[in-house]
Amino acid sequence: MSYDLAIIGSGPGGYVCAVRAAQLGLKVAVVEKDGTLGGTCLNVGCIPSKALLHASELFQKAGHDFVTFGIKVGTPELDLPAMMAHKSSVVESNTSGVEYLFKKNKIDWIKGHGAVAGPGKVAVTGADGERQTVEAKAIVIATGSESTPLPGVTVDEKRVVSSTGALALDSVPKRLIVVGAGVIGLELGSVWRRLGSEVTVVEYLDRVLPGLDGEVAKQSQRIFTRQGIAFKLASKVTSVDDSGDTLKVTIEPAAGGDAETLEADIVLVSIGRRPFTEGLGLEEAGVTMDERGRIAIDDHFQTSVPGIYALGDVVRGPMLAHKAEDEGVAVAEIVAGQAGHVNYGVIPNVVYTHPEIASVGKTEEELKDAGVEYRAGKFPFSANARARAMLEKDGFVKVLADAKTDKVLGVHIVGPFAGELIAEAAVLMEFAGAAEDLARTCHAHPTLSEAVKEAALAAWFKPIHI
Repeated sequence: MSYDLAIIGSGPGGYVCAVRAAQLGLKVAVVEKDGTLGGTCLNVGCIPSKALLHASELFQKAGHDFVTFGIKVGTPELDLPAMMAHKSSVVESNTSGVEYLFKKNKIDWIKGHGAVAGPGKVAVTGADGERQTVEAKAIVIATGSESTPLPGVTVDEKRVVSSTGALALDSVPKRLIVVGAGVIGLELGSVWRRLGSEVTVVEYLDRVLPGLDGEVAKQSQRIFTRQGIAFKLASKVTSVDDSGDTLKVTIEPAAGGDAETLEADIVLVSIGRRPFTEGLGLEEAGVTMDERGRIAIDDHFQTSVPGIYALGDVVRGPMLAHKAEDEGVAVAEIVAGQAGHVNYGVIPNVVYTHPEIASVGKTEEELKDAGVEYRAGKFPFSANARARAMLEKDGFVKVLADAKTDKVLGVHIVGPFAGELIAEAAVLMEFAGAAEDLARTCHAHPTLSEAVKEAALAAWFKPIHI
């Protein structure tokens, strides 16, 4: 079988690359070892987690906020199997949607484990052990990432779980210990906290959400603490004893000191993700890796072997589905002879906790480290009429603008629907807009987006409503 393009992996980067390449007239094949398309994101990551996040948020609101709105429903009762069935239905809808896109665009799905067998060749091993070779003018590696293991701790996906197991628990754990205060740990920790778990988050660093704006991280932690999540920062988990009815988790200060033991029913290990490159034949093919185990690529996504490209979580940059999607489009266009490009300075990042957290561009810490003079404009949701009406007063919008040119360099939001609001900032920054441009743009009233406008007003001149 011969193709213009063969892609190993059908996650957001792989399938988007395939669709875009097919739209550009290329004959495309995608090699996928799992029984469904969509990769980690659609099957055991982004999509199912958002289904549980939304459902658990509604459960929380029904038990606490409805009465304030004048809605009497009594004490809500959790039907966890039904909630999990909803999650599974959402996953099936999305994965079957990708399969439909393959059929619509005449993309061949070759089932099996793919490995590079040299320039222009992909060896595919089926579930039955049968091997076949796919020939292609260009090959794209889009195999994504896997959960990073915690040394000395065995994940069995039953009591000691990764994000995959945390999305499929059959009962609400009385006590849940989350190892890692990053995006995945806080999202899944918040799901089970809302459903009734006692949640403790253990983080090696002295802050939550590493990489995000420091002020955003501090305020978010205060909000999560009010919601009942306990934090042990600057701490590390050194062992998990699973010999008894409950797990015994040993925790030590990161800098050294006396250990303590906590009991838990479930331990979620979420200390990050690492590129999935095992069994791809990369070393044999001569593909170079970088110092962090990622596939090294040039500015056109090509590896050290001509004709072999890589994108998404296996290469440099943030491990985000939408980053991989944009790279997928760029690679498809490059292979088709066009000028594909990704603007890495304008890739939004969203944490789907409640309230949501979203950012795009530079943080204050990054601007200070780079010696950039900037102005910061902030506006709290407590001063926004729509947020008050929704009982969503936690959080703020912060706009960072160049002190001399007024160009917006970064926007950070903690608050309701932050993941949607950040898109306005991304569009502005894509066109190199200024804080004044955003401040002078008429926003509908009353809307949450007015908080973005007010923060821009504060960065440019003065806000109106505080």
